[in-house]
This record gives sequence, C-alpha cells and structure tokens, in this order.
Amino acid sequence: MTRRPFIAGNWKLNLPPEPAAEVARKLRHLLADRGNVDVAVFPTALSITAVLDCLQGTGIEVGVQEVHPAASGAFTGANSPAMARKIGCTRALVGHSERRQIFGETDRGVNQKVKACLAHGLLPVVCIGETLEQRQADQVDLVVHGQLATALDGLQPDQLSALTLAYEPVWAIGTGQTATPDQAQAVHASIRGWLRAHFPAYVAEEMRIQYGGSVKPANAAELLRCPDIDGALVGGASLDPDSFAGIITAVG
Repeated sequence: MTRRPFIAGNWKLNLPPEPAAEVARKLRHLLADRGNVDVAVFPTALSITAVLDCLQGTGIEVGVQEVHPAASGAFTGANSPAMARKIGCTRALVGHSERRQIFGETDRGVNQKVKACLAHGLLPVVCIGETLEQRQADQVDLVVHGQLATALDGLQPDQLSALTLAYEPVWAIGTGQTATPDQAQAVHASIRGWLRAHFPAYVAEEMRIQYGGSVKPANAAELLRCPDIDGALVGGASLDPDSFAGIITAVG
C-alpha cells in the first residue's frame, strides 16, 4: 500500500506573528506545486491566526503545538482543542519529547489529549521516542511500544485513521545528530509491527509514521526512501522556508 507522505514543521517557541506570517507567505509561493504531499505547520499559539490568514486556500494545514484535555474551564495557559479547531486548526501535536521532559507530560496524559483531539475534530500527531540512555540500554522497543500502548489505549481501530505517529529519538532532536536510515527504518518497522499485532491489519498498513530528529534537506531523501517512513516532523529546518521546501521536494 502507498501511504501519502506527510511533512510537518514544528516551529516550537519561535516566530512571533509577523515573522511567522512572512514565513507562511514564502511557503505559500514555494509549495504551490508541491505534488502528492500533505504539509502542515505548527506555529506558536500566539502566531496561529496570522499564519492561518496567510495559508488560507493553499491546502497547507495549520496545527497547534499543545492541547489540554478539557475544551474549556479554569486551566490558565492551556490551549483548548475545541477552540483550536474553531479558529481553523486541523491538527495538534501531542506528547512531544519537550513536553514530556520539560513539562512533565505522561503517557496517560497523552492518551487523554489524543481522545480530546478526536472528540473535537483535530487530527493528532502523536510523538514517541527513546532517550540516548534507553537506546544504549537496548530498550528502544520496550520504551516505544509502552508509549504506544498507553497513548492508544481505549481507541477503536477506525479512530486511528485520523492519527499520525511521529517517531522522534530524543537524542536526535535539536542536537544535529540524526538516526541513520537503517536505525530509523528499524524502529518504524517495529512500530508498524506493534500496530499489526494489536489492531486489524489495515490499521498498520494505513497509519502514517513520520520520522523526526534533525531532518534537513541533505538527509531527507535518504530517510524518506525507507519503506516504513511516511514523512517527517521537522524542527529547526522548518523555520527556514527554503530548507523546509527542500525537505518536501525530497519526497519526490
């Protein structure tokens, strides 16, 4: 089965509204003929509306980097999945390693947020991955499968068609280190094997699994040729429109 590639840019805590809008305007031009690739960007919450305005009608999706399980209430500083969808966001990052490490995100919290996204029409991009210590201890499958088991707990097979997985080895995020294509493919194949063992076969065949971790135009093509890598979740390189467009071009 051929899965449609999906490239997403996580802008993290960068680009206030006007610079974010300028990047979006450049992407609008650079990606006008991007071909058979789904593209999304995840600006900081304060820049979302500016980016939405610039990308309206382009097919380039805009998502929110973080959501709270509740749609509203006394949750100062949180992002509502219902409100994000209402203003035009279509996707949400859930469980990014920075949320886990810096803000104490748990696997159970990821599960609650995935369910909240689905309840309000947001498509979750669920991030999983091991630390360097866990890799050196030969615990990659143990860690990643455990994250999957809790994150997807209670979901029905048909709900999973709305979900994207992003495998991001923590040791490769923002460090300049990248998993080799063989390393990345091995974990992606293991993830797909876990899905095949726990859900109907079509879930594993249809689920898109992105790779994230210092993806750049120079290494994107080799990574994206791997059979179980269906796209990329791009960090720093997505802040540069030319670099981000170069990664998307590498899909072809």
